[in-house]
Amino acid sequence: MKRRTAIRALLNVALMASLPAAHSADAIDVVQVAFEPSADGEAWLLSSDFSLSLSPALEDAVNRGIPLYFLVEFELRRPRWYWWDDRAAVATQTHRLTYHALTRQYRVLLNGVSGSYSTLSEALDAMSRLRSWRVMPRERVRPGVSYEGWLRLRLDTDQLPKPFQVTAITSRDWNPQSEWKRFNIKPEPPKSAQ
Repeated sequence: MKRRTAIRALLNVALMASLPAAHSADAIDVVQVAFEPSADGEAWLLSSDFSLSLSPALEDAVNRGIPLYFLVEFELRRPRWYWWDDRAAVATQTHRLTYHALTRQYRVLLNGVSGSYSTLSEALDAMSRLRSWRVMPRERVRPGVSYEGWLRLRLDTDQLPKPFQVTAITSRDWNPQSEWKRFNIKPEPPKSAQ
């Protein structure tokens, strides 16, 4: 009896290993992140590339005129061994994807700048590139101190129409989000201080 249970457990593990990974084609992933000071030296800029595609349900919804809002979330933390991490900065940015049937174009609103695209893949490609986002003032971090940056992109289900919000609670197709991407930051002291 124990042997039969052990064989079933091994077969289940083998079956689970043969299934595709949880990150399917409709997943969102953070591919790369760059964090650097602005040219004027007054702020920190964040740039990132995302892997972004929509599930068939979300693609159908946007093609029927339902706007999709995506939220880019950034946190900067200073790890402390004796207490919880210190949150040095938090910033969010909303991106909107819509389809206009009259013009047969997809529109993307990124940080107040709108763009029009003839295909959904072009619109998603534009949304997957985040460039020079001013996330915080330069003085918010201390030179020579180690920080952790955290970044993710997710569909903002709170801005969906009410019937779809209920569906988003139980369906992965209606709730895509990336895992938090962690990256280390250690600002250099100014050149004049060296």
